[in-house]
Amino acid sequence: MEDPRGYEHFTSAQAIAHQQELRKQISIKELTTPIRTIAGADISFNKNSEVLYAGIVVFTYPELKVINIATAIVNTKFPYVSGLLAFREVPALLKAWDTLTTKPDLVILDGQGIAHERRMGIATHFGLVTDVSTIGSAKSRLAGKFDEPENNHFAESPMYHNGEQVGVALRSKVRCNPIYISPGHHISIHQSVEVIKNCIRGYRIPEPTRQAHLLVNKIRIQDGNGATIQPGLFD
Repeated sequence: MEDPRGYEHFTSAQAIAHQQELRKQISIKELTTPIRTIAGADISFNKNSEVLYAGIVVFTYPELKVINIATAIVNTKFPYVSGLLAFREVPALLKAWDTLTTKPDLVILDGQGIAHERRMGIATHFGLVTDVSTIGSAKSRLAGKFDEPENNHFAESPMYHNGEQVGVALRSKVRCNPIYISPGHHISIHQSVEVIKNCIRGYRIPEPTRQAHLLVNKIRIQDGNGATIQPGLFD
């Protein structure tokens, strides 16, 4: 596993160059081993704050029974830059990851996988540095064009960037905006979508990242920094 502490000293240009190097190692292919445990991972922070709250919740799969939880509070000096969020957030997630007593077979992260202009969203970055299978499940689009999915449960539309399919826009709930699914590492696009469908439990976003989101906001409140939940997040 690479040492993420060096990220603190990266310029944006150095971070982009590092993404280009890591990109060569991405593996988007069918996961052939059984998925028996799955985790959701998320980060919470206040705007303009250097304090990050990371949380990982591990579940049995497909039952989604919680079996392990880990949190971490980390300071960062890497700025909030679109397309480079992994350099802010991965070190905090790795600190939580290191304390898990049960490492999951697959991690769903609240963010992008390869649906990123350099194919290096946070799910891909985290998958590469941990060598674990990952999926990005994002609430907003970063890269990729698609036709709006029909207003039906689990209607989907492929997302393309520079002529390559990078993910799927999935209508996880009727009359709600789609979520944006892309593989991170060690899994295919089709499998990523099927896993996310299996993790929808009546809310717009999958249960693993929903629970991780609630967890990180809880620890932020306990730390005295308050919390806000994005309107419509759990519709």
